[in-house]
Amino acid sequence: MTRIRAAVAHAFGEPLTVETVNLRAAGPGEVEVTLDACAVCHSDISFMDGAWGGNLPAIYGHEAAGRVTVLGEGVRGYQLGDTVLVTLIRSCGHCASCASGAPVACSDPAALSPISALDGSSVDQAMNCGAFAERVVVDPSQLAPIPENMPMEAACLLSCSVITGVGAVINTGGVRAGQTVVVIGAGGVGLNAIQGARIAGAARIIAIDMLPEKLEAAREFGATDSVLASDEKPWRRVQEITGGRMADAVFVTVGAISAYEMAPRYLSAGGRIVMVGMPHSGQTARYEPVMFAATGQGMVGSKMGDVVLKRDIPWMVDLYRQGRLKLDELVSGRWTLDQINDAIADTRSGAARRNVVVFR
Repeated sequence: MTRIRAAVAHAFGEPLTVETVNLRAAGPGEVEVTLDACAVCHSDISFMDGAWGGNLPAIYGHEAAGRVTVLGEGVRGYQLGDTVLVTLIRSCGHCASCASGAPVACSDPAALSPISALDGSSVDQAMNCGAFAERVVVDPSQLAPIPENMPMEAACLLSCSVITGVGAVINTGGVRAGQTVVVIGAGGVGLNAIQGARIAGAARIIAIDMLPEKLEAAREFGATDSVLASDEKPWRRVQEITGGRMADAVFVTVGAISAYEMAPRYLSAGGRIVMVGMPHSGQTARYEPVMFAATGQGMVGSKMGDVVLKRDIPWMVDLYRQGRLKLDELVSGRWTLDQINDAIADTRSGAARRNVVVFR
């Protein structure tokens, strides 16, 4: 057992407690990673609030990067000291989903938590990651190599917000050059959806958000146009921008029901809504199915951008090194582990693009 410091949730909706816990050694087929950075994701916050259930006490955090410090028996493809990102995507490689190229939908059950309290009681490794901690023990499928000289606070964003946003556009949405895209929400994931649309060659990228300052940021990341969601009938503005054509694809990157119910108004005939943001369990939206049927429209979910780590991380890293994928500009705050509740509060406020906890 190794003793590490971690931010532990003991009750939903309450601040995390930074304390010492036990992390067991990496077993056969496992890897220990000593973390350098872990970003605060809104999904972590939703879990902390009890929006999707889960076991307590728990350690959240799933958008991380660090260095391999222990290799369990049988692990291949990594060496001690390798710099890697750590994700929540744990894939067995042989179930029907993995075999069909959809590792994000792996049906293999979650692993037992390698974390325990000092009294020996179990602590849940939330999302198979538990990265609000100095070290993690994970499955090798949750790792992807990153360049040694890449800033860790930038690299860790590839673990979730970047692959979720860019992947939703490229992998799920299949956006092609010349198409028109609407992105609802210009937060961390939304900015990456905007980047994905720019990389795909979209002719018009229309950002929609409640805050003018977020719309300014959206233009920095590639939006050609912006619309305030609080405007009366904002879809009319999209109609003006597109000459009545509307959008080939609408990406909803926030978990607000109002955003989901508004999304069809921006959509062209034959277009589709890509559902990225996750509302709380039990919340529902209302639609008129006849409109989708009559106009050939569609709606599809996108989990983690339908990413395949070995396929997608190398080209995203390459785009970053070319200056075509912004990562450093996404980091709006750097915090220590002891400041994690402040980082969470700042993230809740909506002011941050991405707050990152830096361990060293």
